This record gives sequence, C-alpha cells and structure tokens, in this order.
Amino acid sequence: MRIGIGYDVHKLVEGRPLVLGGVTVPYEKGLLGHSDADVLTHAVMDSLLGAAGLGDIGVLFPDTDERFAGIDSCLLLKEVGDRLWKEGWCVGNIDAVVVAQAPKLRPYIGAMQEKIAETLGISKTQVSIKATTEEGLGFTGTGQGMAAKAVCLIESLYEGSAPVNAGCDGCPRKAEQ
Repeated sequence: MRIGIGYDVHKLVEGRPLVLGGVTVPYEKGLLGHSDADVLTHAVMDSLLGAAGLGDIGVLFPDTDERFAGIDSCLLLKEVGDRLWKEGWCVGNIDAVVVAQAPKLRPYIGAMQEKIAETLGISKTQVSIKATTEEGLGFTGTGQGMAAKAVCLIESLYEGSAPVNAGCDGCPRKAEQ
C-alpha cells in the first residue's frame, strides 16, 4: 500500500465555467488554465500518480500540448486510473479539500464525489471531499483563485507474485484477464 499527495491552484477569471470534481458549479467566474482547470481533479490525479510513482499531470498532460486545450479533466483522470490499474494498483481511498472563499460548495460535493468515483470505477464511499475558506486571507481568501489538496491510498493488486482477481478490498473494479 502507498499514499500520495496532490496540490493544485488556478486563478479565477470571468468568462470561464467553474468546474470542480467534474461538476459545473454556477458562479460568475471560472478557473483559468490550459484544460478546464479543475483544481480538485488535478490534485486528485497528482496524488494518485505520486503514490504509484508515475510522475505528475504536467509530465503526462503538458500544457504545451494542444490535445489537452480545454479538455475535461475527468477524461484525464480516467486515463490516470487506467494507468494505475495497468501498473497493478487500485484506489483504496481519496480525501480532498477545496480551498475557496466563494461560492459555497456544500450543495455540489455529493455530485463531485459521485463523478470522481464513477470516473475511477470505485465506490462513492472511497471519495471524501471537503470545502473550506481561508477567512479572507491569501489569494483564495480574496477570491483571486482556488486551490485543492488531495491525499490517497492505493493498494497493490498483487500479493507476492500472484494476482488478486477480485481487486482490492472495497474496490468494485475487477482484475483484467
């Protein structure tokens, strides 16, 4: 078993949708970035990649590659999940926090959990998402941007050299034959 940590930050700007955890949240500003700038999904991806020793999203999906311009970050998360699976890892759990002064995110957290879980082929109970403010302090507190932090636990699909056909405990994804 391994743990990983991820962090991402993006600037808030007018004229872009606000996408967090694959869910479009109604707000007058969105996050600026090469892709959809989904800070939550980016932090989750980096935590998973780090735990598996597979680099980071900047290496796999560089912002210099036009294929990723405006892309839905959940498509990238699916690829990360598939890479982990091929390397013999499954997700034990993900715990993440979004740091934003506004908008209030509580009404959207359940949908974010569902979207991330569905994208990775895991149970919603394996994904925890929280939101917090910084009480008006820093770039997130003044509404200039948003940040997200994520930690994860991944588990090996193998015990010794024999594959575990049912996948990890609690992981509904079946081992590929």
